[in-house]
Amino acid sequence: MRTLLNIIWLVFAGFWLAVAYALAGLICCVLIITIPWGIASFRIAAYILWPFGREISRRRDAGLGSAVGNVIWFVFAGWWLAIGHVITAVPLFITIIGIPMGWANLKLIPVTLTPLGREIIETHRPFAS
Repeated sequence: MRTLLNIIWLVFAGFWLAVAYALAGLICCVLIITIPWGIASFRIAAYILWPFGREISRRRDAGLGSAVGNVIWFVFAGWWLAIGHVITAVPLFITIIGIPMGWANLKLIPVTLTPLGREIIETHRPFAS
């Protein structure tokens, strides 16, 4: 079930969202001081390509630096990517088969807004929270 959902996700939403994250990561890496945001963006892009069967959780060792970095990320890139998730979720909700992928898309918005201090964990649940 996870593989089928991941393939459908990749075709209808995952590829374009991953391209957006990779573009944000590339811009962040070009501006040398923002390399940590670029790395976080590339990590989320890889997660976006194949999200079902994995989940993102907060790292326990993330501190004030991650919080400040997340505020800076939100201002410059986070809200643009969150708008992209909303725009891709709406057409997915229109079809019956796209409803789980629309919910998955909306669940990614908090990660989009605050990517620093997060880690990707493999899970055996098809619909990770």
